[in-house]
Amino acid sequence: MIDGLRLPAPFVVSLFRSKGHLAGEIVVLRHQLNVLHRRTPSRTRLMLIDRVIFVWLCRFRPSLLTAVVIVRPQTVVRWQRDGFRLYWRWKSPARGGRPRVPRELRVLICEMSLANSLWGEPRLHGELVKLGIEVAQSTVAKYFGRCRRPPSQGWKTFLRNHAAGIVAMDLLVVPTIGFRLLYVLVIVGHHRRRILSFGVTSHPTAA
Repeated sequence: MIDGLRLPAPFVVSLFRSKGHLAGEIVVLRHQLNVLHRRTPSRTRLMLIDRVIFVWLCRFRPSLLTAVVIVRPQTVVRWQRDGFRLYWRWKSPARGGRPRVPRELRVLICEMSLANSLWGEPRLHGELVKLGIEVAQSTVAKYFGRCRRPPSQGWKTFLRNHAAGIVAMDLLVVPTIGFRLLYVLVIVGHHRRRILSFGVTSHPTAA
């Protein structure tokens, strides 16, 4: 902070010096910076006041970006943009927006959905409206509790577990050489894949 306060004094004094003296002083300062940069190859840490000074000087005269040595000119430009972003964020705080859903209502929606697993989101929303609770259906869908049911067995697993008690049947139509139609009923057991029963008739609707 003290270094930042000392900076205006040399600036005012430089207004009364000759251009040759200022050019020589600039060369000396640049050479010192080069020497310091060789002695300390690690990354230089700058305080907030240092960043503000660099941004203010480059804002006052953009051509000074070419004189920056310890940091890249792109870094100074980024500092300037970050400063403007922070300023306008402070200048324009967030106003309005949707009100927060009370925690009690969120818990109530979750408990009601879990206690009534057959209810959907529209049904639960209607029940809340009946209770005098004004809430949007999208809010109900957001906090709707999902029941974690155990994974159900697939069709292949079901057939393997219950193949002994399952049969398949089919009704076939077979034309004969005399252009008659015979109706064949076949019953096959899944467990052994054997024909359990079959019947043949030409009048399937007869008694």
